[in-house]
Amino acid sequence: MKITALAAALTLLTTGTAAATPSAPACDRGEFCVWSAKDYADRSHRLDLETANPRECIPLPDGFTARSFANLLNRDTSVFQSATCSTEADFTTYPGRGTYVPDAPFVVRAVQVWEP
Repeated sequence: MKITALAAALTLLTTGTAAATPSAPACDRGEFCVWSAKDYADRSHRLDLETANPRECIPLPDGFTARSFANLLNRDTSVFQSATCSTEADFTTYPGRGTYVPDAPFVVRAVQVWEP
């Protein structure tokens, strides 16, 4: 009985730990990737320097809000709560070349890529 209870408890702990560990996001070098759920899950959208002009406010596609993201561009990128990149709402800048944010501090609706 004790061994069965111990085995069941270990299975629950192992399963809970595995489920809580986010998988590695699928985002290539030179891209800024956003996901609609935390831990790089659900729908995604990608930007690169061909689709994102530096210093321009880039709203995410209609109805898309991001809750996790990765900045693999070689430039700093700001994320905005406002779809118009308004600084009246929350915004934060993240360095390029490998910044991963599995749980954004606010819902992201737009991004802005900076010059090097």
